[in-house]
Formats: sequence, structure tokens, C-alpha cells
Amino acid sequence: MPSSAPPRTRSSDLVRAARREPVSRTPVWFMRQAGRSLPEYRAIREGTTMLEACTRPDLVAEITLQPVRRHGVDAAIFFSDIVVPLKAVGLDLDIVAGVGPVVAEPIRTRADLDRLPELTSEHVPYITDAVRLLVAELGDTPLIGFAGAPFTLASYLVEGGPSKNHVRTKALMHGDPDLWHALCDRLAQISGAFLHAQAEAGASVVQLFDSWVGALPRADYARYVLPHSTKALAAVADLDVPRIHFGVGTGELLSLMGSAGAEVVGVDYRVSLTDATERIGPDHAVQGNLDPALLFAPWEVLRDIVVEIVDEGRRAPGHIFNLGHGVLPDVDPDVLTRVTELVHEVSTR
Repeated sequence: MPSSAPPRTRSSDLVRAARREPVSRTPVWFMRQAGRSLPEYRAIREGTTMLEACTRPDLVAEITLQPVRRHGVDAAIFFSDIVVPLKAVGLDLDIVAGVGPVVAEPIRTRADLDRLPELTSEHVPYITDAVRLLVAELGDTPLIGFAGAPFTLASYLVEGGPSKNHVRTKALMHGDPDLWHALCDRLAQISGAFLHAQAEAGASVVQLFDSWVGALPRADYARYVLPHSTKALAAVADLDVPRIHFGVGTGELLSLMGSAGAEVVGVDYRVSLTDATERIGPDHAVQGNLDPALLFAPWEVLRDIVVEIVDEGRRAPGHIFNLGHGVLPDVDPDVLTRVTELVHEVSTR
């Protein structure tokens, strides 16, 4: 099997946990660890738009490294945004502060698909350049690449931006399933190629984010989403990198998500790791799942919950400690550092 992951990271606790191998301690990283919670991030981003920041390798590398230096986490998560590959293939979109991705011309007809070409590595040279910079700097600390999953990307494109109810998305999915599958098939290629470009450049692990898929019942997920997430994850099957699949509000979908091809299933904070492991089965590691809001609780309370999650993770086939969603902007960074230290401390006992 071809391998692009740096050899020095293959024995890291994070990669070993993802492969359900013995670890020296529970590895920990935080979704959105690189970002608004850090004053050094806010300083370096001043005067630079999100999309501009994502296309500057020097800036991407520095922002990605900031939480690794500060918190001592066991992995870096590549700083980017799930809509970056869509922008790279020519879609007219922007990330609006306080709103999120906004698409100028939503995709709702078959003719609209012509505006969505396939992605190649030539579309994103700044991504591969940034990955190579990071791999050289990180040494034996793994870099996690990521992409948005087809359903979540489709929702942004169909709705024209973030949506609470996904009305147009669900209407298209059920009203014109052929168009829906054609759209998601194209998005699966884009997501898969984006993951592949990062892994080929040196990322040790990749994660597929499906932020909005918890809005669907199991039957719809199985019919309209699972084949496309499977295709996106399969795009890196030829590379020696573990894959993580994460969604929000996906308690009823966990077993199906486990069948999409990833070695690790991310668990949000609504489901215990014990219940999640029962639903997913013994052939997958789990990632999670501290409620991000509890980072604001008194330390004595937070400490007990972190210890409980670590204990539950010990009984799973493999466990990567994380939040059950992303770091909130107003969290005290020192709390994240203390949580990292605590996970390392209690998991070595």
C-alpha cells in the first residue's frame, strides 16, 4: 500500500489510537483548536479575511501551529474552511463574519452543476504548500487534514448559506433525487480530492466533517448521504492514513456512519462514548466527546467529567479525546491547556 504519512508520526499515540493499537496515553486534540479562542490568532488574522488567510501557506502554517505550542495537544488540525475547495473550483462564495459561508448563486438545477467542476491538486497548490511547511515543523506530531462532507457542502450550495431547517435541501433531495445524487457525487469527488491532496502532501490523518447531517433521519441518511460520504472517504484509501468521520447530532446515525469507511467515528456530546461504542461496534475507534460548554464550568466539575470520558474511552476499541463539537470563541485558552494535561495525566495511571 502506498504511504504518504510521515514515518515519524506512525508510532504517535494519535495514529495508534485511530488504528485501535495500544497507546502510552490517551491522545487529545480539539476541533477548532486553531482559531478565535486564542489571542495570538486574533492578532495574526487582523485585517485579513478568512478566505485570504486560508490561501496563504505561511499564515495557515502559523495558525495551525499556535494551539500545538500553547496546549501541548497530540495533533495539529489543518487551518482551513470546508468551503475552500468550492472557492478553488470557481464558485462565487464568501465567508461573512457572523453568518458563515454565503453562495452568490445557489445550485438548484441541473444546469447549475456545470458551475461545479471536479477538483484537482492543481486547484489548491497553497494547500499542499502549507501541509509541507507544517509537516517539516511538526516533527513527530501528526497533522490532521480535513474536508467537508458532501451533505453539508450540498446544504450550503442549495440553501445559499447556513440554514436551520434545510428546507430547500430536503425538498431537492426528495423532489429530484437524480439531481441530488449528481450534486453529491460531484461534491464527493471534490471532498475526496481535497483530502487526498492533504494526505499526499504529508498529513498523517484526515477527518471528514458533516456538520449538518444530524438533521436527517436514518432512512434518508442511508439513501441520500451514505454512498457519497463513502466515496469521499474512499478517495484516500490508497494512502496509509487513518480516517475520522464526524457529524453533529448524529446519535441515531452512528452505526451507519461507521460503515462509510473511516477507522474512527467522531461522537458529539449528546451520546456517551459507551453508548456510541455499542452502536458503532468493535471495528472502529471513537473520538470525543466533552461538551464544549462545560469548558466554562468550575474546574472541579470539569475535571470529574474529563476523567469520566477518559475512563469510558479506555473501554472503547480505541479513543481519541476531543470535544463533542468545536471550541467556542470565548473559552479561556488556559482551560484547554489544563484539560490536555489532565487527559495525559489520568490516562497514564
